[in-house]
Amino acid sequence: MTAAKRRTIMPNNYFLTALLALPTLALLMSTPTSPAQVKTPAPADATGMKSSQEGLFDKALLAMSTRARELNIKGVALVACAPGDTVQSWSSKMVVVGNLKTPTTDRDKGNNLLAIAYAKAAEMADTSKDSGSKVRPSLTGENGWEGGVTARGKTGQLIAAFSGGVSADDLKVSRAGLAILATQL
Repeated sequence: MTAAKRRTIMPNNYFLTALLALPTLALLMSTPTSPAQVKTPAPADATGMKSSQEGLFDKALLAMSTRARELNIKGVALVACAPGDTVQSWSSKMVVVGNLKTPTTDRDKGNNLLAIAYAKAAEMADTSKDSGSKVRPSLTGENGWEGGVTARGKTGQLIAAFSGGVSADDLKVSRAGLAILATQL
């Protein structure tokens, strides 16, 4: 290629390069450059719960775990909060306090304590009454087990349920969790 041809091609290459760089330059100019311009959302965990609610759930579950250990029972504790007047969604958290289930034997098929705790919670979500209240016949999926408690909080329906002991002890454990939830929710 001759020098004269190179001179005519070179300006065209520069023009093309500059043209392609314009969108990048526009993007860079619109991107915030100082930390004050960057807005970050409130921290949330993988379930989308805000940290303060999760922290309160942790405190409630700790109170339930402590009460269960005082009563020398093992099982599953759960807490939930459903915003609004009727349950359309909820945030919940659970913890195993020793046992997720009871062992199977020749005479007993065992119990899934997590399933029982959630059955109590499901009944309370529908009736807005403590589990086993017998305000209506049990629906399929419910068993009328006692041991879960619920209350109307500032933000919606609060639920605490424990499964693993006798009903009276499950109730004591659940009340410990609800008391914590009711302080802020």
